[in-house]
Amino acid sequence: MASVTQNFFRLFRGEAAHNGEIANGHAEPRGNRRSSGLAEFTKLIAGQEGLCILDLGPTSPQNIAHLTGLGHRVYNEDVLLASMDPSFVAKNEDGTSSVNLENFLADNLKYNGQQFDAVLAWDIPDYLHETLVKAMIERISSVMKPGGVLLAFFHTKDAGPDAPYYRYHIAGKDSLDLQRGPQFRLQRVFNNRHIENLFRDYSNIKFFLARDNVREILVVR
Repeated sequence: MASVTQNFFRLFRGEAAHNGEIANGHAEPRGNRRSSGLAEFTKLIAGQEGLCILDLGPTSPQNIAHLTGLGHRVYNEDVLLASMDPSFVAKNEDGTSSVNLENFLADNLKYNGQQFDAVLAWDIPDYLHETLVKAMIERISSVMKPGGVLLAFFHTKDAGPDAPYYRYHIAGKDSLDLQRGPQFRLQRVFNNRHIENLFRDYSNIKFFLARDNVREILVVR
C-alpha cells in the first residue's frame, strides 16, 4: 500500500487541481442524477460495518463522510490524475503519447492482498490511456476480496470525445451530485461485449441503462 507521504501527495495534488478549476472560473454548479447502479451498490454494502472501500475518483469529502458514516473505511486514489504525471508519460516519434505501465503500477494501486470489499471506479476507464485500462482492472481484481463489488460507468456511442468529465459525489443511496471537472478527453467508448471482456475474471456483471449517454455496471469479484 502507498506510504502516508505518497497518499498525502496524491491528496494534495487532487485538491490543488480542483482548487485551480475554481480559481480559473471553470467550476460549475453541481447537477444531480439518479443512479440505479449506486442503489444496488448501496444495498450490497448496507447492514455491514467495517468494510474496506476504494474510491478511484478525485478526493471527495462528501463520499468519505457518506461511507465512513455507514461504518466503513475509505481509501482514495485519483488514478486518472496520477496517470498524467509527466514521469509516466512519454511522447512517441509519431506525436502520440504512451504511458510506462511498469512504472505506473510500481507507484499506484499498491495494496497488500485481497483487501477491498467494494470499489467505486466511476467512469475512469473511459478517460485512461489505453495502455492502463486492462492493467488497472486486473490490479483492482487482485486486491478485491471474493464476492467484492465494483461500480463503474461507461459512456455510450452517443457520447462524443468532448463529453464533460465529472467528479461524482454521493448524495444519497441512489443519488449523485455531479460537479464539472477538468476537460479530460474521452478516450474511447466501450460496447457491452468490450465491457464483458474487460471484466471477464469477475464472477458476475449486471448492466443498468441510464438516460444520459452513460451505462452503469455492477460487477462481483
